[in-house]
Amino acid sequence: MTRIHTLLLPTAIGLALAQAVAAQESAAPGGITSPVGQAPVEAPPQQPEVQAIADIGGVLTPRGRLVIEPSLQYSHAGVNRLTFRGIEILSTLLIGVFSAEEAERDIWTAALTGRLGITDRLEMELKVPYVYRDDTIRATVPVAGDSSFDIDRDLSGNGLGDIELTARYQLNRGHNGWPFFVGNLRYKTTTGDGPFDIARDSDGIEQELATGSGFHAIEPSITALLPSDPAVFFANVGYLYNMSDDVNQQITEDLWIGKVDPGDAVRLSFGMAYAINPRASFTLGFKNDFIDKTKTTYFQDDRTATQSSRTLNVGSLLLGWSYQLNQDVSVNLGLELGVTDDAPNTVLTLRIPFGTNAF
Repeated sequence: MTRIHTLLLPTAIGLALAQAVAAQESAAPGGITSPVGQAPVEAPPQQPEVQAIADIGGVLTPRGRLVIEPSLQYSHAGVNRLTFRGIEILSTLLIGVFSAEEAERDIWTAALTGRLGITDRLEMELKVPYVYRDDTIRATVPVAGDSSFDIDRDLSGNGLGDIELTARYQLNRGHNGWPFFVGNLRYKTTTGDGPFDIARDSDGIEQELATGSGFHAIEPSITALLPSDPAVFFANVGYLYNMSDDVNQQITEDLWIGKVDPGDAVRLSFGMAYAINPRASFTLGFKNDFIDKTKTTYFQDDRTATQSSRTLNVGSLLLGWSYQLNQDVSVNLGLELGVTDDAPNTVLTLRIPFGTNAF
């Protein structure tokens, strides 16, 4: 039975580092032969050796194969903004006030991921992350008259993140030039501390940072993989559904948070993985998340109101490198460069999957 597989696979967020399709063919230079007088036996569709960039998903672990993958991810986002509020009479004459804002956010995520090939077409995955966050905010805010005040905050937080469970199923065999299609279903728990689980002062200002989203989420997606020796083209489309929740939490003496409905997201990605040789490969791709508004119902001063955040457009250029150390171990390095205002500046991920036969 045909299956898409690799000895050392990463996680679900389905993109790709390719292992050479030609490497499998080179193991049998003469190809498939048949006895004299019989028609040649048709070769089955070539199975692409693909390694995904984390959290997009799409490829399968062979039946009975167990992969344990430690990973370390660093994410950095920064904003340096100078805002003018007033009237511009000439380019050199401004009447009004300036406000300055500088914000830096660094997130380190260490995770341990396990994947098991249940059948030739079904794979299960469990990911357990540990998160460390550090935010620095410095701002100058104008007040009445010519005065202003400065905000200087440095917050951090660390702890268990949101554990994720993922199932993947190969939908077809890739015959007649068709791509391989893989269906993915990811469930994100709320094991991390959410934004309403952390400590706040009497003014409702947070005193530490959350390590989780605080809301359950389900993400179905489908991945297409098209081998074209020595490259593999990939594409993924998914929908992230964040479940609403009645928070019912008092933030300050006169502010009470009711129902919160986090914005859902449409997630798209595509690109190409290219095999340099049987051991090394690289990936070039792009991903974009379109995130809807988050709606929050709150009670303040004996009135009820609903507030909506703005939509987000998170787009990143994807670069990846993979090197197969031996049959059971590989090293994968992924780099994301933000190309939209809402995307992190840089996300760097190192993954080292170890494979073994479980049954």
